Amino acid sequence: MTTNILVVGAGAIGAFYASRLHQPDNGVLVSVVCRSNYDVVQKDGFTMETRSFGEYSFRPANVFRSPENAKSSKMQWDYIIVATKALPDHSDDSAMLEGLVTPTTSIVLIQNGVGIEEPYAKRFPQSCVISTVTVTSAAQVSQGHIKQHRWTRLEVGAYLAPSNSTSTSTSNSSSSAPTLPPAHEFATKKLVEIMHQGGIKDAEYWDPVEMQLVRWHKLGINAAFNPSAVLCGGMGNADMLRDPELRTHITGVMREIVHAGTALHGRAMPEKLATIEAILKSTERNAGAKPSMLLDWESGKAMELEVILGNAVRMAATKGVEMPRCQSMYALLRSQSRLREEKKKSKL
Repeated sequence: MTTNILVVGAGAIGAFYASRLHQPDNGVLVSVVCRSNYDVVQKDGFTMETRSFGEYSFRPANVFRSPENAKSSKMQWDYIIVATKALPDHSDDSAMLEGLVTPTTSIVLIQNGVGIEEPYAKRFPQSCVISTVTVTSAAQVSQGHIKQHRWTRLEVGAYLAPSNSTSTSTSNSSSSAPTLPPAHEFATKKLVEIMHQGGIKDAEYWDPVEMQLVRWHKLGINAAFNPSAVLCGGMGNADMLRDPELRTHITGVMREIVHAGTALHGRAMPEKLATIEAILKSTERNAGAKPSMLLDWESGKAMELEVILGNAVRMAATKGVEMPRCQSMYALLRSQSRLREEKKKSKL
């Protein structure tokens, strides 16, 4: 029986994972929705230059110009992977999946931030929403040419809305893992299995509460380095850590995130996740790296402010947890973004 997967947002990360999931010999066929790179991918597929798997070509089963184009194909999708940037202040991306999702379709989110799953869970209440966190470093160096620099890891876990479990983010007490509908658990574990078959051996399954803690753990990195890089004038991650005051600030942000995440979910961070000090030491060696939010700011693109800062501050507030460093960065960057947009409009 064929497993059909649609990847919406076939940029660097989306294309990399799509290329590993596409396994015709195992009955797994991956199609993609491309935008700026549509013409190249439609004609020649992707050229993959990877540290983990060498160089190879990847030609998707189908290439669509837009979600609307994919709808017109009338295909039924077992998984739809959303690998676009999460910008809820600009658009509700769950709407673009209308007409593509059936009750048996699992929606997989490979995106940064927290609070990203709720719009999909509300719009498609019968479907399984699978939350993932990746640390893969990859770039699209030219249209259709993907270069994977390092890492392959993908953390995978189904999402349960607060109303579905007393063990989700509305719970203050530690408890056993919430019970997933059997079909949702099966779909989530099957995705991990397909990843393993495609060579992503470090894809790992987590229960729903653990998965949210993993997401908050990753947020600690994103929220500490991304906004700070913009606000400090454009320094890279390693350079910021060499400045004593910035290092103190970044450490403080990460502690805020860990405290808020554990308060929301009633559990300590899983022991296997890296400590703050270990993350700082690892980042010190990553000289020259600029975080994605800084790159977006420098190129005039929208930043993932809401999912990296705004949602975290608001979610923590529901438990009476204050996040003064994160709230200050959010207020300052939102103001800067608004002023930049106003200047752009005034020039039109």
